[in-house]
Amino acid sequence: MTKKSLPLSKVYGLLEPGPVVMVTTASNGRANIMTMSWHTMMEFEPPLVGCVISNRNHTFDILEATGECAINIPTVELAEKVVGCGNTSGRTVDKFEAFGLTPVAASCIKAPLVAECYANLECKVADGKMVAKYNFFILEVLKAWIAPSEKQPRTIHHLGKGSFMVAGETIKLPSRMK
Repeated sequence: MTKKSLPLSKVYGLLEPGPVVMVTTASNGRANIMTMSWHTMMEFEPPLVGCVISNRNHTFDILEATGECAINIPTVELAEKVVGCGNTSGRTVDKFEAFGLTPVAASCIKAPLVAECYANLECKVADGKMVAKYNFFILEVLKAWIAPSEKQPRTIHHLGKGSFMVAGETIKLPSRMK
């Protein structure tokens, strides 16, 4: 197999970490949504999720102040709204209203869940030691919700510069993992 050099700016598309998600936060009675694709699972139980949120984002300030958020996992049907939320600032726009999304009260946190997403994870900041240097938050999932009707969710995965891949076929292989 012949290979060629790949610009380092394109590495992200090779290692894309998982589905694009919508992070919700709330402060002073106002909810916000941020689109995010830089996240990774760090532990099974309790579930820990690491994520990068730029300190230039409105969500960064809210998450740092409140210590809680929800990770909402959309399917491809919400792709345009997901991208719209990612291209809009929550400092000036109510994204729930602007994109026709429904906030739902969470059980453990003040940030709302996005009703249209097939899964929602209520989270608190478990470790903020790497926030100042890397904008890297470690979140503990306190409560998880899933729509049982969604058997094979078709999530979207960011490849960079407006390109997305849609999750498709699932294969099952033998594993010693339980």
